[in-house]
Amino acid sequence: MGNFYLIFIKLKELNWIKKNKEIFTKIFRGIERETLRVNSKGKIVSTTHPKQMGKSLTHQWITTDYSENLLEFITPKTDKLKNSIQFLQDLYIYATKNIYPKERMWPLSIPLYNIKKDKVKLAKFGNSNIGKVKELYRKGLQKRYGNFMNIISGIHYNFSFPIIFWKKWKKIKNNDCETEIISNGYLGTIRNYYRIGWIIPYLFGASPAVSNNSYDDPKIKRKLTKNKKKNFLYFPWGTSIRISKFGHQNKYNKKFKISYNNINDYINSVIKILSTNSKSFKKIKEKDKKGKLNQLNTNIIQLENELYTQIRPKSSVKNNEKIIDSMKKKGIEYIEIRSLDINPFSEIGIEKKQILFLDLLLILCTFLESPSISNTEWKKIQQNWETVAIYGRKPNQKIFDINSNTTITLKKIGISIFCELKKIAKILDISSKEKLYENTCLYLENLIKYPQFTYSARVLKKMKKKGILQTGLNFANFYYKKNINKKFQKLSNDDFVNEAINSQKKQKNIEKKEQIPFHLYLKEYTVLNKNDAKK
Repeated sequence: MGNFYLIFIKLKELNWIKKNKEIFTKIFRGIERETLRVNSKGKIVSTTHPKQMGKSLTHQWITTDYSENLLEFITPKTDKLKNSIQFLQDLYIYATKNIYPKERMWPLSIPLYNIKKDKVKLAKFGNSNIGKVKELYRKGLQKRYGNFMNIISGIHYNFSFPIIFWKKWKKIKNNDCETEIISNGYLGTIRNYYRIGWIIPYLFGASPAVSNNSYDDPKIKRKLTKNKKKNFLYFPWGTSIRISKFGHQNKYNKKFKISYNNINDYINSVIKILSTNSKSFKKIKEKDKKGKLNQLNTNIIQLENELYTQIRPKSSVKNNEKIIDSMKKKGIEYIEIRSLDINPFSEIGIEKKQILFLDLLLILCTFLESPSISNTEWKKIQQNWETVAIYGRKPNQKIFDINSNTTITLKKIGISIFCELKKIAKILDISSKEKLYENTCLYLENLIKYPQFTYSARVLKKMKKKGILQTGLNFANFYYKKNINKKFQKLSNDDFVNEAINSQKKQKNIEKKEQIPFHLYLKEYTVLNKNDAKK
């Protein structure tokens, strides 16, 4: 393929996009946004999930992530970008109106957390077996990684092409197996995303700083710069502590690597991690003082959800089916982007231009050549992401050219990426007066040239003036006042009331059903045959 950063999308692929450009108006999207409930002083609250939001186990749109105070908003799959944004806006408005008095939603990815003083109440999901599994899984996360890492918030962006895309795609790939074409197509996208997706934390990373009391390891503290005036730690050129090794990461044994080279290898590699005991996690006591289990199992990861990667292949699941089981049957159906920090400059945590950029980037990643990733290349890929997270805005910062032993400036690579993105944007905007994709490229390309305008630089500037606490509260209070009396756009208050009632009924029905003893259910739920990979 030659130098990856200098040879990009081929004319043949551009012509294909131009010929089939209407397909790209039918891209399916879904957004998941996490946000911590805090009190008026920015401190983590221990209040229960608000009743008006229904049951987090069964609510379609509003649930809880790791902790009882960590809200998660989920928009349904749609091919209308406007619908996704308006739906997420409505979820935020409803939450604003229904959180406890004097509580606010924290607008930053990194919480204001004191590791020695702050207590975190794990999310509760009721008395059903599946609810107990969810709670025990979170208890395991707490024992393995501690609270701080698990209450770091982010945005997840779910993306899929319409079926018509793959029907036309398979003709040029000379393959009649639709499931195989789709799975391999998405894996190709994922491989290239790892190669150039670090541009996302560069542009949109918004977590360059952390509270002085969030880490108890002096070795970690020494690696960050201390702002003595406002008492916080930060990386001067950092973009995203969240995606760095100091953030939301699990360090499973380095000899186990997730393979994205084909669907069989992916499933096999995930099953291996799911079914292999961890020496570290075996040291965790089996039960707590009350005689209750401390984790689902002692394996490297308890469930697939514990794979904290930048991007995940996904398959839709039903009735508490496991992701890997669904993927064996149906293949990969969509991909989940996990590299986005919460955007503090938007109350919903993400802006339209970010979504447009993600669309362009994922289209580019799909159409670029995508050879298999070797172990050597994988190490360079990981180093590039870490470099961007910690030093991304540093003048003349270099990262690896993944096809050689040389390095190249981030700025030069970034401009090359935008050169290709603009070619796609121009095609997609042919019939558009607004030129949304092209204008998005023009705006964001300037952030490559002028790092001081990136999200991380802008938020760090505010933190140096006001500190993390006041910066977060200023955003939170502003968004609260802006949305407390705002009208819904897609949904109504009745929709939310009905969904809350339905979620309560669903949970009751689950709990009413005759259930096998939890220890038997757990054994059945977590059993995984090492040879149960897709053949």
